[in-house]
Amino acid sequence: QVQLVESGGGLVQAGGSLRLSCAASGFTFRDYPMGWFRQAPGKEREFVAAISWNSGTILYADSVKGRFTISRDNEKNTLYLQMNSLNSEDTADYFCARRRTGSWGAIPSYDYWGQGTQGTVSS
Repeated sequence: QVQLVESGGGLVQAGGSLRLSCAASGFTFRDYPMGWFRQAPGKEREFVAAISWNSGTILYADSVKGRFTISRDNEKNTLYLQMNSLNSEDTADYFCARRRTGSWGAIPSYDYWGQGTQGTVSS
């Protein structure tokens, strides 16, 4: 069965960095675009970044552009999110997801989700 398992979250001071990983199994990872979303306490889940199967297309939310970098290793079946210059507004649960079809930034476009990893930025 399809499984997505995030890791790498934690507590970091403002201005610091975190690197999230998403280990994929149960499907042919290299065939699918993937995305990262986040959900802050009391807020709706929002798009963070997405990447095509061959890394030829990469998209970011305006709020993270220039600070976050999405990447993938198709040999290792793993998706990454490098997060730099973190601030308190980046505090959230971060989710990776497999994109099936539709708009890159829309939640319904993604059919499988991980359980999430928590990132907390202290000021």
